[in-house]
Amino acid sequence: MNNYTVIGQIINTRGIKGELKVLPLTSRNERFNNLENVYIGDDLMHQKIRKVQVTERFVYLFFDGLNNINDVEKFKTCYIYVSDEDKIELEEGEYFISDIIGCEVYKTDGQLVGEVVDLIENPANDVYVVNGDKEYLIPQVSEFVKDIDVKSKKIIIEPIEGMLE
Repeated sequence: MNNYTVIGQIINTRGIKGELKVLPLTSRNERFNNLENVYIGDDLMHQKIRKVQVTERFVYLFFDGLNNINDVEKFKTCYIYVSDEDKIELEEGEYFISDIIGCEVYKTDGQLVGEVVDLIENPANDVYVVNGDKEYLIPQVSEFVKDIDVKSKKIIIEPIEGMLE
């Protein structure tokens, strides 16, 4: 998916008029309000957005020309992408969740810890779920996370005693 960024996952339909319930994979749900076009699933099927409703946890979408549940049922569990030209600009030190997932995590001494398989968003800070010898939870704070290079899919951490036990 070189020229596209995932921004959400369709988790269900709502009602019978073609509305889709989306779990946003962004910390800025309001970004959906300004979108006109998205791409659905692995084949990146283009869809023009007709209507958006943003709530605290979910986003609800209608697509042009898809007016009943039978038209949209096939999209359940699919990911929603935007083209790179439509993705939002991030501030220094901000990353897309999709850029973090799949990064390899190394200690400052070069030892591989594992791979980021999930990200838990918390009010204080995000937490990386890292699969290695076992599952590790790494808080995304500067005391522990020393470098993030999403281009090379590499994160460097300096764990405190007991963090990786």
